[in-house]
Amino acid sequence: MKRTQSVASFSIGNKDMHPVLIGITLAASISSTATFVINPGFVYVHGLSAFLHYGVAGSLGILSAFVVLTRGFLRVGEAHQALTIPQWIYYRYNHRGFSLFFAFLNLLSITFVVLILVGCSYLVTGLFGLDQKVALIGVLVFVFSYVLMGGTYAHAYTNTVQGVMMILVTVFLVVTGWQHFGGDVTGALTRISTDYAAAFNPSSDLYFDVFSVFVSGFVVTFALMMQPHILTKVLYLRSEKDIKVFVGTTVGVGAVFMLMLLIGFYARLAGLDIETQDTVVREYLLFQFSGSLWGELVLTFIFITLLAAGMSTLDGILVSLSAMVVTDIAKPLVSDRIDALALSRWVLVGVGIVGLALAWNPPPIIGLFAQKGVYGLAAASVVPVVFGVLVRRHVPLVVVFASALTGIILHLVLNLFWGVSNPAVSAAWGIIASFAVGGMGLLFAGAHKH
Repeated sequence: MKRTQSVASFSIGNKDMHPVLIGITLAASISSTATFVINPGFVYVHGLSAFLHYGVAGSLGILSAFVVLTRGFLRVGEAHQALTIPQWIYYRYNHRGFSLFFAFLNLLSITFVVLILVGCSYLVTGLFGLDQKVALIGVLVFVFSYVLMGGTYAHAYTNTVQGVMMILVTVFLVVTGWQHFGGDVTGALTRISTDYAAAFNPSSDLYFDVFSVFVSGFVVTFALMMQPHILTKVLYLRSEKDIKVFVGTTVGVGAVFMLMLLIGFYARLAGLDIETQDTVVREYLLFQFSGSLWGELVLTFIFITLLAAGMSTLDGILVSLSAMVVTDIAKPLVSDRIDALALSRWVLVGVGIVGLALAWNPPPIIGLFAQKGVYGLAAASVVPVVFGVLVRRHVPLVVVFASALTGIILHLVLNLFWGVSNPAVSAAWGIIASFAVGGMGLLFAGAHKH
């Protein structure tokens, strides 16, 4: 809190953090409750196809996004001292209305806040035997309190500690659970069913062909790196010299975290019959480690670490959301003279109340609920950010605006009305269409100019 004296230091710090620290912070932010608590449930239900979707295609999407975008995004951000993605959009395209559109669009991140709150509350009920709604309030109050005080510094320092704990627990769980494969990974999965062991699961409604497993996983994860709590980490860096260490740390630590998906296999191979997909990790851990004092001690540390995994993303989203509402909505619409730091803290309280209301009676599969909103944000963001970084010449505003609208509208129409049950598939089609619209717009603008 002593180091958080302005809305800039609250939002991105004072550019005095080591790139390794920022890399661990980012890896922990990307690999949140989704990776550690919710996504292993998809592997438990759908098998190898879900593992390849999240673990392989997703990891390649993350790597590609950072290799392609980091340097150019930092260059534009440095030139204008941007604090948020909508502000970066404003400086790149010089249009306040477009940045406002993005600021309101980024409020879709609230769906991910709900996922994390629900996932963490399930863990607290497993750890303390509390009622789920009491656990929900406890998680909310705890995380919101420390972010309220310290902003980015609270987020980065806690994330580093959380990240190190997450590495240790991931390695421990992967090693101790490997015996469930019985020395024959393919054979063990095939014994469950041939569909379960297939790269494309014909009996799955989510991961059944090349597009739903690999293409959508890669495309959507690439686009997800445009989320406000992820790409803005690049702005924490001191200079372009830090990029290699930062990207290397992020990708290396993130690859370790992806191994948590194996818990879905372990739970299935252990013969556990789990009705609620979102509780697979909790039930597996209780099965594996309950029954002895040593096991209970290990279980406690693991549960606390999984809570840390959720909090490490939640605090990042909260910092970016509150900074964005103040910088990109309140200041342009209300007044430049407002106390930005105080308002950013009040915004946090508002986000907490809305998040709690949405999480109070969560939908049956919280992962799909969160994906609808966050993937929509990704589908709208990807072309404006990618074109803003890679296309050096003037990009007409109408081109990027039409691309953004195409991405999010097609995703929502396919997912909500046309029966595409996997949000990654609907978002991937939205992103592909968005790039097609953007590419044709650039060609037309270039031809028209000549």
